[in-house]
Amino acid sequence: MNHGEQFGISPLGEAALIPWAQAHVRAAFFGRAGGVSRGPFQSLNFASNCGDEPEAVAANWRRLREFLRPCTSVIRLRQVHGTQVLRVGARAPTAALHGELVGDGLVTSEAAVALVVLTADCVPILLYDQECPAIGALHAGWRGALADIAREGVRALVALGARPHRVKAALGPAIGRCCFEIDQELADRFAARIPQALSHVETGRPGKAYLNLKGLLRVQLIAAGLLPQAISDVGPCTRCANDRYFSRRASGAGPTGLQASVIALSS
Repeated sequence: MNHGEQFGISPLGEAALIPWAQAHVRAAFFGRAGGVSRGPFQSLNFASNCGDEPEAVAANWRRLREFLRPCTSVIRLRQVHGTQVLRVGARAPTAALHGELVGDGLVTSEAAVALVVLTADCVPILLYDQECPAIGALHAGWRGALADIAREGVRALVALGARPHRVKAALGPAIGRCCFEIDQELADRFAARIPQALSHVETGRPGKAYLNLKGLLRVQLIAAGLLPQAISDVGPCTRCANDRYFSRRASGAGPTGLQASVIALSS
């Protein structure tokens, strides 16, 4: 865990992981505590298509919007494990406010616009260039990592005026190398496409391997121009800490919710 990481208490009533204690940006990685959902979705679930009660999900979103005040726009996506990163602003279409835009990343340079990505084992990545200023939020699973969504996110920030050597990145709670077992065939695909991947893959049982997804994304962010010291690893393995974070791997074939990672420029 990065030594610069700080912990803050959100108005949701539980601890949120706060990657940067700076006046110009508000960013947080939420876990599963602090909401009203019940059962396997307890309690701060933001997924509306997993079987949770719609009223509970809506109440959780209201709590998040309260935390993000005075942001006038809270923008999310219908995530598809791709690499499309969308530029948005306060005048984003209504679809952006209801998760009907399709993609896996958001960037903006406008204040009072909050960007949200949802995860349950995939890596949430928050990006920030204070001098521009510009922010981004990415949803990175293994498919996104294989296609280099990190590079696409940095490119989208650069299009807003950011400079890679100024960008800070925080990789939030996600499945760790300890629990991310994949087929050896997939590990070979990573190695063939990304030479540095070999140092982030461990041999497992026959036909299997373990992938350090965060480590690989860190390599890709550095390749995109970020300074190593500007990249923070925030939070535990979601499967190991599934009492505090939603995890698809931990739930097996059972239902699970999604937690939120958020970032906004201060007004």
